[in-house]
Amino acid sequence: MIMNFEDIFNKDELILMEGGLGERLKREYNIQKDNNISLAGHIYDENKRQALTELFKQYFTVAKKYDMPIMVTTPTRRANKERISCSIFKESNVIEDNVRFLKQLKEETTAKVYVGGLMGCKGDAYSKDEHLSIESAFEFHTWQADLFKKANVDFLYAVIMPTLPEAIGMAKAMELTLLPYIISFMIKKDGKLLDGTTINDAIVAIDKYTTRKPLCYMTNCVHPKVLNSALSQEYNETSVVKERFKGIQANTSELSPEELDNCAELKTSDSISLANDMINLYNKFNLKIFGGCCGTDNTHIEEIAKRLNQVIL
Repeated sequence: MIMNFEDIFNKDELILMEGGLGERLKREYNIQKDNNISLAGHIYDENKRQALTELFKQYFTVAKKYDMPIMVTTPTRRANKERISCSIFKESNVIEDNVRFLKQLKEETTAKVYVGGLMGCKGDAYSKDEHLSIESAFEFHTWQADLFKKANVDFLYAVIMPTLPEAIGMAKAMELTLLPYIISFMIKKDGKLLDGTTINDAIVAIDKYTTRKPLCYMTNCVHPKVLNSALSQEYNETSVVKERFKGIQANTSELSPEELDNCAELKTSDSISLANDMINLYNKFNLKIFGGCCGTDNTHIEEIAKRLNQVIL
């Protein structure tokens, strides 16, 4: 019997996530993002769809090789109602079609794949400015969350959330779907979100505001060393953080969010160095979800999976 995602999370000690997509499409295939919905429209173009298929299948291969469950997410961070309505894809069922695309790939592999609906903040994830209040965020993000529920994803995933109020509103929209969901923060070395909220205080606040709490909390688009520093801050060395903060999709650069947002060139590090830093996080903070973001590819994810297997054998 195939376990649902929440059971897998509670049972399995370690879970993989996909590595980079957008930067790889640009670097390896010369495929650019759409100005409105970024990667979400690629499934409607044969060549772009094939490129996405190849990248996802590489990550499936790693998960199967090391017999680890893998979380993969629809490339829909920017595909909210407002942006879709301004795009050339406004007559398409962008959310449902992206879920269908990943589910078809899932059916073609024997890897243990779990398909998640990817959501993001309304504004610039690399800035603390012009973000939504709790009430506005709940109203804004409910549309997308409901479509993911109707498409029957395995979980919901909110990425690089830079401010607490919008993260709370997002969580409240997600909890109403009754799906398991994860909130992933944009954080800095000082252990705070971009609006100055500590990781501990953000977790406490979201858990307080929700009845069905997030399955866990994560970060993405930051280097493992940045997370190491963030979780080592005294105000984050709490039982709440230790119990609730469980994963990272790692960027290969140690630059700050502001520096990354204004960086013209991709900053990357080799797979062995990144894996070493990820293992350090596992040993020090007992994380259980490990994946990649900008700068990573299948070689990074494979090295991480290989090293994780070694430490738990």
